[in-house]
Amino acid sequence: MAAYIPPGWPTGVHPPGSEDFEATAIAWLLDVVPPDFRLHGVLRRHPAALAAMARHHTQACVEGARAGYRTARSELGEELPPHAIDAVLAAYRTEGRRLASTARAVVLIEQALRGDTFTPRL
Repeated sequence: MAAYIPPGWPTGVHPPGSEDFEATAIAWLLDVVPPDFRLHGVLRRHPAALAAMARHHTQACVEGARAGYRTARSELGEELPPHAIDAVLAAYRTEGRRLASTARAVVLIEQALRGDTFTPRL
């Protein structure tokens, strides 16, 4: 029987328990953190550490986008015309959704690397 994959599971990461799960999880996690994280061999050797660092990084990105959204008008209001502010806010909304989705997926990967199993909810 195939492993259950929860909603929000990242594309390209094999299911937990499959032969290539850990390798695909590591590759995906390294793609969502800054490139310099690749310089630290410990993160490849210990995927749980990589997942924890990725969780902190992505959560910080979400918080940064939220802060930017909240302050865009006051920070940029004198520099940009109103239509540009509206476009900046739209960009924050789009990126905020993407970042939040990535942060949720990182948590799922971290849970799977810890050995948690996922079951469908009724």
